[in-house]
Amino acid sequence: MTYEEIVRFHGHDCPGLAIGYKMAMAAMERLESMRSEDEELVAIVENDACGVDALQCVTGCTFGKGNLIFRDYGKRVYTIYCRSSRSGVRVHFHGKEIPQGLQEDRNAITQWILSAPNDSILSVTPVSIPEPEPARIHKSIPCEFCGESVMESRIRQLQMKPACIPCYENQQKGK
Repeated sequence: MTYEEIVRFHGHDCPGLAIGYKMAMAAMERLESMRSEDEELVAIVENDACGVDALQCVTGCTFGKGNLIFRDYGKRVYTIYCRSSRSGVRVHFHGKEIPQGLQEDRNAITQWILSAPNDSILSVTPVSIPEPEPARIHKSIPCEFCGESVMESRIRQLQMKPACIPCYENQQKGK
């Protein structure tokens, strides 16, 4: 997928998208991997910023397929794991060599990031992690309070009845 296609998917061009693109491309290159059609790859992302859209497009890892895992650490770090080779890489955007004068110009810094050598802005290191579990399909059951279907694994018990998390939390706040 080209960077221009990723911009169309994301909705705008920005430094964060360029960073995510460079990070995802570096991971795929290091893993010598193709885009994941199913769950061949698993991505663990440590932020929920623009770059994750680029990672989804490049790697094929998505929340819907269950092979995109979000850890809210606020870091520009992606760990990509390949099930077939049982290998993974951790990509960290350090941006150490970004020229000072570019910091205020979004277009200029975006173009600089896209053309920068990977080692000037990224560290890519092999990692050994436990293989992530494949995605599971869970049965849905209705919440007794709002009537909406809920994944069985997310149900809470409220007054000995199945409750969705929002209904459960609202009841707990009302106490």
